[in-house]
Amino acid sequence: MDALKRSLNTVAGVLVAAGLIGWIVWPQKKAIALAVAALGLVALALYVYLNRAALGPKLSRKSLLYSGNMILVVLLVLAILGLANYFLAKHNHRWDFTKAKVHSLSGQSIAVLKGLKTDISFKCFFRVGNYDRAAMEDLLKIYAYHSPRVRYEFIDPDKNPALVKRYGVTQDGTTVLEAGNKEGRVTTTSEEDVTNALIKATRAQKKVIYFLEGHGEGSIEATDEGGFSTAKAELEKLGYEVRKQALALADRFPADCALLVVAGPQKDLLPNEYETIRTYLRNGGRALVLVDPETATLLPIFLADYGVKLENDVVVDKVSRLLGGDYFIPIVSEYDASHPITAKFPYPIFLPLARSVDAAETKPDGAALTVLAKTSQNAYAKIDFLLKPKMTLDDIAYAAGKDRPGPINVALAGTYKFPAAPAAAPEAKPGQPAPAVKPGGKETEARLVVMGDSDFAKNGYYGMSGNGNFFLNAANWLTEEADLIAIQPKTQTPRTIQLTPSQGRLIFLVSIVILPLVVLLLGISVWVRRRSL
Repeated sequence: MDALKRSLNTVAGVLVAAGLIGWIVWPQKKAIALAVAALGLVALALYVYLNRAALGPKLSRKSLLYSGNMILVVLLVLAILGLANYFLAKHNHRWDFTKAKVHSLSGQSIAVLKGLKTDISFKCFFRVGNYDRAAMEDLLKIYAYHSPRVRYEFIDPDKNPALVKRYGVTQDGTTVLEAGNKEGRVTTTSEEDVTNALIKATRAQKKVIYFLEGHGEGSIEATDEGGFSTAKAELEKLGYEVRKQALALADRFPADCALLVVAGPQKDLLPNEYETIRTYLRNGGRALVLVDPETATLLPIFLADYGVKLENDVVVDKVSRLLGGDYFIPIVSEYDASHPITAKFPYPIFLPLARSVDAAETKPDGAALTVLAKTSQNAYAKIDFLLKPKMTLDDIAYAAGKDRPGPINVALAGTYKFPAAPAAAPEAKPGQPAPAVKPGGKETEARLVVMGDSDFAKNGYYGMSGNGNFFLNAANWLTEEADLIAIQPKTQTPRTIQLTPSQGRLIFLVSIVILPLVVLLLGISVWVRRRSL
C-alpha cells in the first residue's frame, strides 16, 4: 500500500502524458483522451492528499519556492504563446518565399475569388490512399484563405456511397463545386482547371464571342498554325461561348454578341458589313480588330472614324533577331500601366509581322484612346514597304527621313460614348398641335481594341511568352469581365536539384552524422561539467 501511495505521482504523470498524446494522435477520440488525463489529475490529487505529511516540510523549503517561481514563469510563457496563437489564428497571413511562387495563386484566381458573390462548396471525393488528396487539400486551403465564401470537405467514396450516387461521381479524385443551384466538377488538382470550373459555375450567363469569317481570316476550328482553335479553347475555359459569324449574308447582327473579333481579314469587307459593324458599335458594341500589314482592305479608313491611325508600314526589330527570331517579329514589353488590359502585365509579347497602330490627331467626340503597347527604341517602322522573297539587310535598313524611328505603337484601346438617339416624333392629329418629342434612351458606350497583327493569337504563336494572356486580357476587358483580367493560372512544374554522389554523401554526413554528434558531445560535456561542480 505504501509503495502504491508513493508511486501515485508517477502514475499521474503517465496518465496525463497518455491523455495528451491520445488527444494529438487520435483527435477523433477526444473523450477517451480527456478521461485518461482526468484520471491522471485525480491520481495526482490523491498523491498530494495521501502524502501531505511527508510533503509538508518540503513545501516550506526555499527550493520549492524557486520551483514555484519557475512554474509560474512557465505558465506565463505558455499563456503568452496561447494568446499569440489565438491572435495569429484570427489574423492569418501567408508568405510564399519560393522564387516561382509555387505556393501562391495566380492573379486571375485571386481576382475571381475576391469577386465571388455566392458561397462555394467544394466536395472532394478522394479515397484515403489517393496520392492527389494532399495536393487538392493544400490548393483549397489557399482558395479558402483568399475568400471566406469558400468551403470544402473531403469525402471517402468507399464510406459514403449515398453521396457518390447523389453527385454521380464515377472516378476517384473528383471534386464537385456547388454555387447556388449551379454545379461544376474537375478531376485534376490543377489550379487552372479549378479556377476555370469556378468561373463557369459562378457566371450568371454565358457570353458569346463571334469571330468574323468570309474574308480569309483564320478559322476558330482550324488546328494548324494559322488557326484560332487554341484561342477558342482558352476563351471557352473562361466560360465564353465562341462562334463564327458571316455578316455578308446576315440580315441582322447577333443580338447576343458580347464581342466581335475581326481577326486578320485578307480580303476587304463589303460596304454593308462595314455599315453593320458601325451600327453595332453605335449601339454599344465591342470589337477586337487585328489588322495585318499589306492587307488591301478599307479597315484603315473605317478605323479612322474611331480615331485610330494605321500606316502602310511594317515594324522591323533587329533585336528580336538576336534572340533567335526574325527581324519582322518585334518584341513588345512596354505597356500602359494605367489601363486594365496592361496594368501589371509582366510578360513580353511577340508580334510576327506587325504594323503600327497610333491614335489619330483628331478623335471623335466622346472618345478616349489609350496606347496599350509599344516596341523598344530599337525597332522602327518601314513606310510604304512591300515584303518580298530573299530580302537582304539593305532592303530593311532604316531610311532616315522616311521611316519612323522607335518606339512604335502596336496596340490601342478606345471607349466611345454615343448620345442617346431621340425618339421618333409621334404624328400630330389634324387640327391639334404636334405632341412633344420624348427623350431617347440611355447613352451608349462602345469599346474597341485594335492591334497591328493577328498572327500572335494564332495557334503557332499563342503560347509564346505573354501572347495568349494579352489576347485574353483584351477580350475580358471588352466584355467587361474585369475579374478575369489577370495573369492566367500557372502550370506548376516540380523543381528538382541534381547532386553529384560526392555532394550527396557530404550532405548526408553533415546533416545525419556530424551535426547530431556535435549536439550529443556538447550535451555530454555540459553534463560532465555540472557533475564536477
